Amino acid sequence: LRNDGRRVQELRKINCKPSVLSQADGSAYIEQGNTKCLAAVYGPREARTKAQVLHNRANINVEISLAPFCMSERKKRSKSDKRILEIASAVKQTFETIIKTELFARSQIDIYLQILQFDGATLALIDAGIPMVDYVCACSAGCIDDEPVLDLNYVEESHDTPELTVALLPKTGKITLLQMESRLHVDKFQSVMEMATVGCKKIYNILDDVVRENVKNLLEKKK
Repeated sequence: LRNDGRRVQELRKINCKPSVLSQADGSAYIEQGNTKCLAAVYGPREARTKAQVLHNRANINVEISLAPFCMSERKKRSKSDKRILEIASAVKQTFETIIKTELFARSQIDIYLQILQFDGATLALIDAGIPMVDYVCACSAGCIDDEPVLDLNYVEESHDTPELTVALLPKTGKITLLQMESRLHVDKFQSVMEMATVGCKKIYNILDDVVRENVKNLLEKKK
């Protein structure tokens, strides 16, 4: 067993809820272990500036902020922090592959993520009714004592554990993002990637159940 009592192939407990912010076009709150994220989506709407206008598709803008209490060292991070910019860039690239941006030329879709404590954006986009070709689910896996482990927690990450994050389109199996933290021996790469892929599929099943239940509740309210 790992330091939090989980087996190597076990995800942290996941709780998620869509439609948590009435002011946003779409929103969601998600917890995965001690990781907590609030996501809000606005749009498609008019771009803020002419420089952001794309004539053949919508521009996707991603902004991420970390609550000052979400990191153990209480380090305050600005929007220009390198780590935050890296995460925002990865989120933007991932959703550009699945959102049908060609339907909303010359407009803008804003995704705001508030990390309260260290894959809410997908639920928030679905809640906003933005057309997508698939869900996108992300999960990490690493290697501890030469054994692949799923969904690293903060303590495991803090020990410089080799970690691979995979973003997957579950219906097609297409991988849209591979992000490596620390070095991982080539002999272990395939098994760690397969472990992360399994985690993505587990997360998809959870998210899909939540979406279906939310749609069911909305339909019942309209009766």
